[in-house]
Amino acid sequence: MEGESPEEYKAFAALHRAALSASGVPPLYWERLRHKLENEVFDAGEFFGIMQVEEVEEEEEDDDEEEIEDELKKKPNPGNELCYKVIVTNENGLQAANPNSIFLIDHAWTYRVEHARQQLLHVPGLLHRMANLMGIDFHGEVADEGAIEQVLQEMWKYNQTYQLSQGTAEEKVPVWYIMDEFGSRIQHSDEPTFATAPLFYIPQQIAYTVLWPLRDLETGEEVTRDYAYGETDRLIRKCMLLPWAPADVLDVNYSTPEPSEDHYQAILNKNNEKLPVAINPPVYDQNKIFKVYTDLPQILNNLKHPRFEFTEDEGEADILYNFSHFKDYRKLSEERPHVMLNQFPCENLLTVKDCLASISRRVGGMEGPKWLPRTFNLHTELPQFISYFQQRERRGEDNHWICKPWNLARSLDTHITNNLNNIIRHRESSPKVVSKYIENPVLFHREDVGMVKFDIRYVVLLRSVKPLKLYAYDVFWLRFSNRAFSLDDLDDYEKHFTVMNYASGVTLKQVHYDEFIPLFEKQYPEYSWKTVQAEIFKAFAELFQAASAKPAPFGICDYPSSRAVYAIDLMLKWDTTRDGKRTMQPQVLEVNFNPDCDRACKYHPTFFNDVFSTLFLDETNNCHVTYVV
Repeated sequence: MEGESPEEYKAFAALHRAALSASGVPPLYWERLRHKLENEVFDAGEFFGIMQVEEVEEEEEDDDEEEIEDELKKKPNPGNELCYKVIVTNENGLQAANPNSIFLIDHAWTYRVEHARQQLLHVPGLLHRMANLMGIDFHGEVADEGAIEQVLQEMWKYNQTYQLSQGTAEEKVPVWYIMDEFGSRIQHSDEPTFATAPLFYIPQQIAYTVLWPLRDLETGEEVTRDYAYGETDRLIRKCMLLPWAPADVLDVNYSTPEPSEDHYQAILNKNNEKLPVAINPPVYDQNKIFKVYTDLPQILNNLKHPRFEFTEDEGEADILYNFSHFKDYRKLSEERPHVMLNQFPCENLLTVKDCLASISRRVGGMEGPKWLPRTFNLHTELPQFISYFQQRERRGEDNHWICKPWNLARSLDTHITNNLNNIIRHRESSPKVVSKYIENPVLFHREDVGMVKFDIRYVVLLRSVKPLKLYAYDVFWLRFSNRAFSLDDLDDYEKHFTVMNYASGVTLKQVHYDEFIPLFEKQYPEYSWKTVQAEIFKAFAELFQAASAKPAPFGICDYPSSRAVYAIDLMLKWDTTRDGKRTMQPQVLEVNFNPDCDRACKYHPTFFNDVFSTLFLDETNNCHVTYVV
């Protein structure tokens, strides 16, 4: 192009090469793409037009009618009865070899799911535009709750997603977007004529969708793309396309056996974890003072036990207590087998949500144990999940589910829904599990609010795997919702979630465990906390027995120098025994590695003294811990 220097293109390619290559954008188009991005050239209108298609053209003969109907069945229209197509209108058609045959599509709406309702309510013109784009009848000026609800349901037929690879955990939460009217009218085909991909244009910090042809097209040919791009398995494709082509998958067996050993081996390889060699358990002098190397301020500020002292020299440490995950256990076991550390090889089988569900099936079979909500891995168990959802729907059973990323905490990118399309599309963002949402939780009465959800956090100390020695810290922590519970307003964070200490401008209700127990027993006089806690500890015992039942990498590794602290978050739900008695059933929500112990240190100054004494000295006298198993 005239006036464009090779340096400008080189700079563009250096910034965007990785993203363009990952999306499969042919290098042939990169130079013109740079020009269009820099100069905001939206020239699709010179080549394409949007047509509204009637069901059947009256003048067509019967055979042609059948062909057209067959074609329309192959290309389901997103969302509404009006059927649109995008076709090539340029009189010369479109040549795939032409470097100019790449086009920008603008995004009409970009958002994160938790902000969608508020944006529809408050961004001028947004609800009107989305309703028109989705074929929803809305003509008013004032935001209408019914129209907003329809958009929130229908948008999963139009949504696309990307996520930023850098930034804070909050900034990495997937972004969803809806292409403009032109992009949103492009229909699906199993044999697409075009490909699309999102591209984040770094100089302007803005995302577009790029569109390019997969072959030459003549005037009048349709622009289509594959809504299940990249997926070759027929059943998975059928499942991914359900939002646009509804179908039953009731014939799929929804049982979910534990994954194969290859699955666990692949996880080990992906984590780059090197397992230790076998060592003899270290033996230490009874009065030895241990040197601790740590990067955790909470330990540096609160560990006061006389048998431990800090060192800044990692090489002379007896104990490594680090925040980040340790990888090379082999080297440590070979060179410094006496050095203890605060992690176990393969502990991700507990702390990553899809693995937690997998190993728990060793207790409860394919359905999973009673103490874990029914959970499916959306990446590997999508057909089984959809079959289970549709079976429940057919039986009229509750179908509220919670989508969670495998490996994020603090309720980030976590969504509650009873919309199957929503769950299917969430599979396209970060890896997720979907768990049955607890529709009948045991609630706690807050005088200022009413009956609210609450969850409980226990800190557990894993001293060894063989023999299995697990302790629970005697103090537990409580978190409460801020609004009375009901199975509606599923995007109301303060009604359905309990993690309030990271959200700005919301109330954080604090009740200490020793205040909570008498209040709980007053509200539920038939249920003593001692009995409830016994059931909780029974669940913990079964969980850790399952996690350590097989050798690494299929279970937590029996490494004699390893110790660990985990936080287990759980809720209680109402269940009924065979003889009709109501019981409180613990429900394990997640297991956290290296939990935030700020509150523990603040209210219980001996917390880390107790932890270190239990884990590294094997001394539990005068420590606030209970032996679980």
